Amino acid sequence: MGDVIYRQLELEECEYINKMNPSQYIGKAWRDVGGKRKLVEINYQDCDWPNGYEYHLRNLKKTILSGGSAIAAFDDNNKLLGFSTVNREFFGEKFNYVLLDQLFITLECRNKGIGKNLFVLSANVAREWKADKIYICAGSAEETIAFYFSLGCKEAVEINKELYENDPRDYQLEFSL
Repeated sequence: MGDVIYRQLELEECEYINKMNPSQYIGKAWRDVGGKRKLVEINYQDCDWPNGYEYHLRNLKKTILSGGSAIAAFDDNNKLLGFSTVNREFFGEKFNYVLLDQLFITLECRNKGIGKNLFVLSANVAREWKADKIYICAGSAEETIAFYFSLGCKEAVEINKELYENDPRDYQLEFSL
């Protein structure tokens, strides 16, 4: 893999995500077991986008059209390797949160620092907006949560009820800016 180019994703480039491989093997995932969060065996190959491709394409376009940030990683042949989005709307009672709505890296490019770089660039945008924290509804796969914890994310202090109820299995995290 050559150089990785990070830049804002343009609206007309949103369809490029259809060339990404979003699949993920989930060996273990975090689940609520008897009122406590525990790692449980899942042993599941997820071959598609969570909630489907159209859902992610629609949310990506919505983020861009509403003034949010969509940062993409491209190779030197303009192939999309990954992207992250932060929605512009603030929420929260004690803190000004913004939502890290999406962060995806194509399967063949994972574990190369691209996700970390996209996260850092998205955090910089959120700082410019004067947000206090980034809110993340992370998929509960063991590797996904380990990735976010390695970046300094912690369990969310303030739970966004609407986001939590959208998928109670998601791990509600935050990152202090």
